[in-house]
Amino acid sequence: MDEGLVSVDKFSGGSQVYFLTHLHLDHTRGLGASGGWRHGPLYCSPATARLLPIRFPGVDASLLRPVAAGASASLSLSSPNSGRPVSIHVTALPALHCPGSLMFLFRSDIGCMLYTGDFRWELGCDKARSAKKALLDALAGDTVDVLYLDNTYCHPSLNFPPRHVVAQQIVDIIRAHPDHEFILGIDTLGKEDLLLYIARALQTKIWVWPQRLLTIHLLGIDNNEEIFTTQTSLTRIRAVPRYALSIESLEALNTVCPTIGIMPSGSPWLWRNSEGKAKFSDKAPAKSSRCKGRGRGAGAIEMNYDPLSPPKLFEKDSYTLPYSDHACFLELEDFMQTVRPSAVVGIVRTSYCYVNPRGHFGHLCADEDEACTDNTPVKNDRHAGNSTPLKNSRHAGNSTPVKNGRHAGNSTPVKNGRHAGDSTPVKNGRHAGNSTPVKNGRHAGNSPPKRRPSALKTPRRRMVKISSPTLYRSRAIMMKRRHSCGAKIEEPEETIPFS
Repeated sequence: MDEGLVSVDKFSGGSQVYFLTHLHLDHTRGLGASGGWRHGPLYCSPATARLLPIRFPGVDASLLRPVAAGASASLSLSSPNSGRPVSIHVTALPALHCPGSLMFLFRSDIGCMLYTGDFRWELGCDKARSAKKALLDALAGDTVDVLYLDNTYCHPSLNFPPRHVVAQQIVDIIRAHPDHEFILGIDTLGKEDLLLYIARALQTKIWVWPQRLLTIHLLGIDNNEEIFTTQTSLTRIRAVPRYALSIESLEALNTVCPTIGIMPSGSPWLWRNSEGKAKFSDKAPAKSSRCKGRGRGAGAIEMNYDPLSPPKLFEKDSYTLPYSDHACFLELEDFMQTVRPSAVVGIVRTSYCYVNPRGHFGHLCADEDEACTDNTPVKNDRHAGNSTPLKNSRHAGNSTPVKNGRHAGNSTPVKNGRHAGDSTPVKNGRHAGNSTPVKNGRHAGNSPPKRRPSALKTPRRRMVKISSPTLYRSRAIMMKRRHSCGAKIEEPEETIPFS
């Protein structure tokens, strides 16, 4: 399949059909561009379709294609290169991340691809069991060739209790402080189930800001119970935007009346600003010890937080509890065991620590020994893209000359007879084309020894491009873009082959 057919969570144009997994800001880049959305049909859940015109007034509603969880759609597209028809069958699956969140399963005559978006399928949860059954039914025994996985918490130290357990802990904290007011930090979308649980358990209303109340009504929540209000005098519990909950704001509120802040998040880590004041953040390194990953937070702090421990004061007048809408490590592992894809790619690149899911779950891939794709870094940078790894990184591609004349593509003879393309025998048996074994296994054609053929050897006409703003870039792609004609590096695009 040609490039430029389908884009998921990326809206910069250039594709024929677009898909939106959910309405969180990091998945909607490009929708708010000047002039509004006019690039093509946009598939999303019915709940997302109701919220889109409010969040992005410039979106042309006639381009929205609502598809409910469990429903399917058949797309008839055309190849931008050959003009030939291309058929893709898409199934929407519940992601259970926030209202309206979906996964998308893409199937065509050249393979199968699953894009999870942000999700959480809790172990033992009835909704998750139903979602898993729906996925297996949709696959009908087929193998997922490429799995795009939510790797937000892809580290063994990050395991959280079920959401209902944490919700009850929050209720217990509020009950234990009858004379305090409470501030909960939440997103502009998500954690509605938590607020409903608190309100029903305590038989109380919850304050939300006006825009949040509109979102709740558009989602069909609280139509009869009237749990949510914008009048502060009616309740001692307020849900505020997460950025508004800080140690400074709590200190100010406590000068008026006793107030406790609660941050329900899967990563409730504490950072300090330049003045030494503590503040909440969910952007800290995703490790329980010093983080050795990539990103500006790598190695910055140590964390002694145990997400399975009872709730405790995080700072004076504040609690943090691991209420996560992203899958924790054990849930990711269970998901990988269920899907068993041929290849897995992490969708989260804006992380303080680079966590490549193949490093933890490569043994659960059907093609465990498959050569690396552009998304998978190789030890010592021996492999970067479509090239064949050689000792000491002497080779980086099938057509790039290499220093000292060790290799100059598939057809150029090399000094001292070291390499003469795909068909010329080489002195001492070092190389004899694509079929002659080489002494010590140094080189046997264009494939590394003892590896199954890489999917990247697939002809270009059998490649599928899925564009997403959250995909990792390989080091090779970034360097190429950075040094080519001053091109601006924008959102990542990955080309994934199907076998």
